[in-house]
Amino acid sequence: MPELPEVEALKDFLTEHLVGHDIMRVLPVAVSVLKTYDPPPTALEGRTVTGVARHGKFLDLATDGGPHLVTHLARAGWLQWKDRLPDGPPKPGRGPLALRVALENGAGFDLTEAGTTKKLAVYVVQDPGDVPGVARLGPDPLADAFDEAAFAGLLAGERRQIKGALRDQSLIAGIGNAYSDEILWAAKMSPFRLASTLTPDDVHTLYTALRDTLTEAVERSRGVAAGRLKAEKKSGLHVHGRTGETCPVCGDTIREVSFSDSSLQYCPTCQTGGKPLADRRMSRLLK
Repeated sequence: MPELPEVEALKDFLTEHLVGHDIMRVLPVAVSVLKTYDPPPTALEGRTVTGVARHGKFLDLATDGGPHLVTHLARAGWLQWKDRLPDGPPKPGRGPLALRVALENGAGFDLTEAGTTKKLAVYVVQDPGDVPGVARLGPDPLADAFDEAAFAGLLAGERRQIKGALRDQSLIAGIGNAYSDEILWAAKMSPFRLASTLTPDDVHTLYTALRDTLTEAVERSRGVAAGRLKAEKKSGLHVHGRTGETCPVCGDTIREVSFSDSSLQYCPTCQTGGKPLADRRMSRLLK
């Protein structure tokens, strides 16, 4: 799933390639992708792109005096830029193509989604705040106002595990499964640790890990073409998606905890005092 660093890089890429150009066609291909109907996608056609913004993991294309095209790529979605789009309209079918945006110069982009579970979402709205997912977002963790005191205030009174708190978009915008694993590894903190047990020193450590991890990821992604961002993200991860590999700090084996629809990765030596966490899915199978 694209998270804050990748969406930030896509924002920069699209700012360079879209701003100042006219949208000629917006062509929904998958029935499930469009989540709004008024205004219709055709309201974007003939308008000039004036800016591209990021709201958490949402991309926002603004047009001159008109609606915004807001998209959330979800778990399996992606944006594929094309300097020259194929001639003719795309054909509906069972392929990954969900929506195409064509510019006046023949360039444009496709929104695609792999797999059978379709959660990629596109909204055409007068204001990004009209998108429910944008309206409920918490603060951006890379904003200047997001200092350690603000972070401590968000965690005050939290009773859930810190992994879940970091991924809650209404608490902090933009962090998903991958970077929450990376942040907790950098902080040397168990993903199952309760937020309510964090001391002021723990909060400082976690805040520093959060800002450093996201800042470094954004810098790695800066200037990378849209088509190479997935590979760039994977190359910079230390524990997430690396089950069975060696921790780059201590040399222990990276382990995994599986859930019904996701998994997390961690280093026992660095994060849990050398003790493996129970794999809850396997535990249920063994009962």
